[in-house]
Amino acid sequence: MSAATDLGPEVRADQKTARRRRWALVVALVFMAGLGMVLLFLLTLATRNRAFYEQNFGWLAAVNVGVAVLLALIIVWLAVRLFMRYRMGRFGSRLLLKLAAIIGLVGVLPGVLIYAVSYQFVARSIESWFDVRVESALAAGLNLGRTTLDTLSADVSGKTRVAAEELARLPNSSAVLAMERLRNQLGASDLILWSGAGQALATAGASRFDFTPSRPPLAVLRTVRANRVVAQVEGLEESAEAGDAAGAAPASVQARIKVLALVSAPGFGLDDEPRYLQVTVPLPAALVTDALAVQVANREYQERALGREGLRRMYIGTLTLALFLSVFGAVLLAVVLGNQMVRPLLVLAEGMREVAQGDLSPKSALTSKDELAGLTRTFANMTQELSDARSAVQRSMQQVDAARDNLQTILDNLTAGVAVLDEQGHLRSVNPGAARILRKPLGLYLGHTLNEVPGLETFGVGVLQEFERFLSDESPREGGHWQQSFELGLPGSTPNNDGITLIARGALLPNNERLLVFDDVSEMVSAQRAQAWGDVARRLAHEIKNPLTPIQLSAERLAMKLEGKVPPAEQTILNKSVRTIVDQVDAMKRLVNEFRDYARLPAAQLLPTDLNALIKDILVLYDHAAVPVRTELADDLPPVLADPQQVRQILHNLVQNAQDAMGGQSDATVLLRTRRADSGPWVRLSVIDQGPGFAEHILKRAFEPYVTTKSKGTGLGLAVVRKIMEEHGGRVDISNRVSENRVTGAQVSLSFAVAN
Repeated sequence: MSAATDLGPEVRADQKTARRRRWALVVALVFMAGLGMVLLFLLTLATRNRAFYEQNFGWLAAVNVGVAVLLALIIVWLAVRLFMRYRMGRFGSRLLLKLAAIIGLVGVLPGVLIYAVSYQFVARSIESWFDVRVESALAAGLNLGRTTLDTLSADVSGKTRVAAEELARLPNSSAVLAMERLRNQLGASDLILWSGAGQALATAGASRFDFTPSRPPLAVLRTVRANRVVAQVEGLEESAEAGDAAGAAPASVQARIKVLALVSAPGFGLDDEPRYLQVTVPLPAALVTDALAVQVANREYQERALGREGLRRMYIGTLTLALFLSVFGAVLLAVVLGNQMVRPLLVLAEGMREVAQGDLSPKSALTSKDELAGLTRTFANMTQELSDARSAVQRSMQQVDAARDNLQTILDNLTAGVAVLDEQGHLRSVNPGAARILRKPLGLYLGHTLNEVPGLETFGVGVLQEFERFLSDESPREGGHWQQSFELGLPGSTPNNDGITLIARGALLPNNERLLVFDDVSEMVSAQRAQAWGDVARRLAHEIKNPLTPIQLSAERLAMKLEGKVPPAEQTILNKSVRTIVDQVDAMKRLVNEFRDYARLPAAQLLPTDLNALIKDILVLYDHAAVPVRTELADDLPPVLADPQQVRQILHNLVQNAQDAMGGQSDATVLLRTRRADSGPWVRLSVIDQGPGFAEHILKRAFEPYVTTKSKGTGLGLAVVRKIMEEHGGRVDISNRVSENRVTGAQVSLSFAVAN
């Protein structure tokens, strides 16, 4: 598209101003050129007319001097502007100065040279014009012309006399027939036979179509009667006057010799009146032209010979004025044309300066048809294309930034950990999920390898080995990535707690970087373990419970049968052994029942339940407990969907755990708190103690079977709680309560759905 279509208002205003300035300059140049041509024409006309020159040369010279002064002022103004631009260091001033100097020299030097040659030629040639031999030649030419005319007149007069004598012997009726023959013999253009009274008797030639030919004056007729023949040359004066006005004899003016001869009376009757024969013979045009040219040249020569010094001054003055006009005009045109040539360069330079500063707004473009103006339009189009490209790049960058922000938001909210490694395994970037899973501030270790992070040495080495194995393996892997599980030990790990279980995947990025994605599957493993323990519990309950009752009955029967039949010492041993067997069988029954309850909990019967009333009913059993239980129950608590029997089991389990955790502490209490959730239709029941809290490694796997801090516990309590809450469609959360960077107890929160 055109660059001028998208220009701003300031640029369009500048273009309008520049266009008006150009039009004003063109009009001024046309006016000055026209005035100069008029003055030169008047000066040329004056040189051809001495009288006109003498009358008007003064004001012509004054007008030329005025024009020269005006041009000089314009040139001075332009020179001052150019000098100021040069002093200010404006771009293009040096080039404009050079162009003006070149064009000015090209125009001035030839003009000065021509002036010098013309001056010498005029000064020397004018003297050569007025030579004695030239004057003698002109006089001889005039005499030769006169002699030629006299000779022609005498010849025509003699022939006319002979023709008159021939007509004198013929009557008027026969003279008409002889007139045409005589005209051809004489080479005349016209023959007229006049009567003595001035009446045309017969005509031949051009006058025969003239009904009223001009008759000769009476004085001429009397002269003819006295001299018998009269000849005169007519038309030379008219031709001379026409030559003075137009420089040559016009074709419409015909010089001729007119002869009038007396024709004697024929003597054939009473009519003896004399007749006159008029013969008109045209002069040759070349002869007339040459004669007039010699006459005019002689007259001008004589006039200019008298004003020789004035003629020299006239020609030299004309040359000088023409030189002034040409020199000033050449200098003015040099500056104007130089400015026109430099202006596109100035526009380009200004546009380039703005582009270099990062300004890609629409640029000025000249509308003329020359190549430099085309270059400005091309530059404007290029700038517009650059602006469009930059806008497209900015839009693309905005889209990329938005995509990057979206990707970063996704990465920040991913539960999985994402890390980017370079070729040497150094961390380039990580998401918050990676630091959360590994429980390390990985952002502080950017630029380091994973095995340089404290606690992740084994994991880092394993990841690098997997990448090396993946890159060295020539056989392609499905999906183009590797996958491996890692076990990360944590401080304080126990045989029941193996730390964190990770599933890691690695792949190559296009820029030869490594992508590492890993996730914590400890809960999944815990669930699998819970399922496995449930299977084990069912089998143990089945395999162990059946022989326990016969063992207990056999021991009791053996004690009863041997009662009083053995010595007292053996009886004591027997009773003690039987009691031990019975107690251990009861312990094993309780263990088997716990396995059975964990593996095969009854289906929950969810009913709208008043949770506060259920808690108050349970607390009656703990009125005289060693560790008291207190409550903070919300008044506006809605009914929840729950199985009262299973909730009782959960509360007994949690309260017993809290009391066990605070055993031996004075002034310690267990707090039961209920409240509505801040968001969603949920009610939260929290059991809070003031004990030492959970160890960090226990928090991660607290709901797995047989994970416990008690020396005599089975570790099934929280596992059963979680399973019951899953049956209720709720959730259970466990955490430590921290105050001033110190653990002040533990908290287990249960979330129940509100009954509709």
